[in-house]
Amino acid sequence: MTDESMEQLATEAWLYGYPLVTAAVTKAVMTAVPARDDGRRKAPVNQFCYMRTTPDADFTEVVSPNADTLYSSAWLDLSEQPLVLTLPDFGDRFWMVPILDAWSDVCAVVGRRTHGSSAGPFLIAGPSWSQPTPPGLTLLRSPTAVGWIIARYATSGPSDFPAVNRLQDATRLVPLSEWTGDPDDHTPPTDVPVPAGADTTTMPVDQVHALGGRAYFTLLNQSMVDNPPNPADTPLLGRLAKIGVAPGASLEELSAEELAALDAGARRGPETLHDLFTRAESANVGGWTVHRGLGDYGTDYTKRALITRFGYGANLDADALYPHATTDADGRPLDGAHTYVLHFDAGATPPVDGFWSLTMMNERQLFADNPLDRYAIGDRSGMRTNPDGSLDIHVQHENPGPDRESNWLPAPAGSFNVFLRLYWPRQPALTGDWTPPALRRTDVS
Repeated sequence: MTDESMEQLATEAWLYGYPLVTAAVTKAVMTAVPARDDGRRKAPVNQFCYMRTTPDADFTEVVSPNADTLYSSAWLDLSEQPLVLTLPDFGDRFWMVPILDAWSDVCAVVGRRTHGSSAGPFLIAGPSWSQPTPPGLTLLRSPTAVGWIIARYATSGPSDFPAVNRLQDATRLVPLSEWTGDPDDHTPPTDVPVPAGADTTTMPVDQVHALGGRAYFTLLNQSMVDNPPNPADTPLLGRLAKIGVAPGASLEELSAEELAALDAGARRGPETLHDLFTRAESANVGGWTVHRGLGDYGTDYTKRALITRFGYGANLDADALYPHATTDADGRPLDGAHTYVLHFDAGATPPVDGFWSLTMMNERQLFADNPLDRYAIGDRSGMRTNPDGSLDIHVQHENPGPDRESNWLPAPAGSFNVFLRLYWPRQPALTGDWTPPALRRTDVS
């Protein structure tokens, strides 16, 4: 192989392994505590952390957070035994509990759409579990030992937080060996050893992008042992083995040229993601890009890496769609130096059986600080409709005034982008028969 072809293959390998390496680093950051710490949004492995309020501008652990739901998050290690997941009765509240495998695919999901008001208890088992499912439990199978539960419970705001907090407290994980049939019999340990070396001050995505070739691909090879690739990946893995990328493989016997190629792949990887994102966003309709097929990527490794970078933890389309806008109706980049309106005709708001919102993101894909601490606005926000039943959302940096403040989504002073989140979307949104209206700039004649 020429140096150039090895570097191209290494870049392909970097993109292929990006979700698995991101999972390893994010798990290390979010579990680096001896006991559950809801305030810091961390908990040991196999324990829930309950995010008691919606994230704010200080939240940096995961890109593209949302302000519509309260999270109950747990990183799983299923290598030794399964876990029992218990859930409360949610009444008429929208809820969903997706489980992601280490490659960022949604391997199981329970929620309002699939189960109504309540479900469980469930047995979450990894790839090495081969015993019969105990009576009274429903099996949820993860193809990898590492998993991530990102439970989301709809909330209407701070006054509703206590009610959702009670539902969070009733969302439990119990090791199968300690399961008695009553989740109250189990008390999570509070003295879990914290592995040394976890960098809890740097965003996981920045840590991953800073890894050199040897560190990145060593972590990838190690992670693939307990988190096996999908059988459909076999053709690609056959090619990647030529440069030392394989489950459990060591890089020690690679040549200097091969190691240099891995370093080049690690340098090119983040740049490639940025270019892919730019191309994807340029192929928008009316300023909106709708990424479909999320949460179930198959062999579309490029899309999988792209979503890991810009929307890690994405749900299946049937549970949520995420139209994304970086430009206005005329193709100009969105910027807080200008003012915009998102206008919905009467009866033409996003078609959902759950709910919808418009969420503001800064250029780092994080929440933008603002005087109202308002990071999203939607159908539960008490917005005022126009006399004809239509709806205007004002997207701008400066307060539009008391008559419009109820419909104001604050923007940062500089570059920004927005997500229109549709939870439990109806068929017209899933098929593309309904598309969002364009954001129109209002400070031009």
